Amino acid sequence: MSTLIEAKKKSTLPSQPPLAPTVDQTLLKRLEATIAAAEDAVSVGLEIGNEPTQQDEKKTALAVSIVIPVYNERDTIAEIVRRVQAVGIHQEIVIVDDYSLDGTREVLLELAQQPDIRVLMHGYNRGKGAALRSAFAEVEGDVVMIQDADLEYDPQEFPKLLAPIERGETDVVYGSRFLENAYQDPSRLHRFGNWLLTALSNRLTGQRLTDMETCYKVFRSEVLQEINFQQNRFGFEPEITAKLSRLGKQIVEVPISYDCRGYDEGKKIGIRDGLNAIWCILRYNWGK
Repeated sequence: MSTLIEAKKKSTLPSQPPLAPTVDQTLLKRLEATIAAAEDAVSVGLEIGNEPTQQDEKKTALAVSIVIPVYNERDTIAEIVRRVQAVGIHQEIVIVDDYSLDGTREVLLELAQQPDIRVLMHGYNRGKGAALRSAFAEVEGDVVMIQDADLEYDPQEFPKLLAPIERGETDVVYGSRFLENAYQDPSRLHRFGNWLLTALSNRLTGQRLTDMETCYKVFRSEVLQEINFQQNRFGFEPEITAKLSRLGKQIVEVPISYDCRGYDEGKKIGIRDGLNAIWCILRYNWGK
């Protein structure tokens, strides 16, 4: 038995001794040169990856102020604030209540307990333009974005609206409801009215807008500081467009989504505001 085991052990032994390590110095030098070249390539790649691109160099970290004018929006104001906060790009939310009488103020007093929210209250009803003036006087951000208190406009659009300003392409951005899908607003009367006002405004300002009346307007703060606003109601829209144009500001539009609501749901703009808008377009393009 022991002889058989010894035979098996012998059969597993290598028939030849193992090869000795190479002593070819030329081969070793070539390997060292290859490894060194690979390390240099990796180092250069990391440096390039860490360098800012041209777009990154243009992009700046901007403090954003969201301003919300409010009038009788008890049922929507808390939800729209929640949606704004969910986007998470703001430094502050400045809400101006224009003397609501439906319980909105009680909701705002609760919201004002949150650290990112400031609430201002008018002593009497003055209009959207007046509420925006009050907000503009209080904002602290580099950029101001307007948000209506209803649910027609979606705050998820904020990053898209802010992008052209971040890239340094413009100081002013409008979000257009009609640039890609005009039928988001099912009312032919509203679509025609917007087209008429926007076309007249474009004719006098030299802009090429599709939605001058949009709520979503975004500005660098210093631009607003150059403008003396006068309109208290919805005349703010043609007034600011005319005055921005007279300052030589090119307005960039980006497409936005829009969930139109009816007058039975609280829509406030009417025919009188449309006629006033025409007057404002003429006044602020030809006068002061």
